[in-house]
Amino acid sequence: MEQPKDNYFVALKLFLRDKEKLLITHDIFGAWDLPGGRFRKDEFDAPFETVIARKMKEELGASVRYQVTSKAPEVLFRVERLEHSSQQMVRIFALGYTATYLGGEVILGDHHDQMEWVDLESFKPEDYFTGGWLKGVQEYQQLVFDTQRPEC
Repeated sequence: MEQPKDNYFVALKLFLRDKEKLLITHDIFGAWDLPGGRFRKDEFDAPFETVIARKMKEELGASVRYQVTSKAPEVLFRVERLEHSSQQMVRIFALGYTATYLGGEVILGDHHDQMEWVDLESFKPEDYFTGGWLKGVQEYQQLVFDTQRPEC
């Protein structure tokens, strides 16, 4: 018997870097997050850059400037979480891209109440994240430091 297929939301997330610092945000529902988010229904055919630009403006304000530096997703996340608007569990498949912070004042949007620039080397993601977000941030941190180490 064929197993039923699962439904996922799709999100684009940015590992927004200012040299060795990574921006993380805290949402009003009590969870730490990365900038970015889900596609809207009318964005099915939109370029990824358009969706990312909308989410960055909503979450970090119109004056923040950045450049996506990875050509392809560097981390893939699978997250299960409570959807606060419906009180149902949802699953999110997220693509994580690296981006460089170029300047501008960060002004958090309505759904975020805190932010931190954390040092990637000393940052302990398990102190902030859980579930699939934690796994993805740990994978990114490992990727960064594996890339920076010289080969023997």
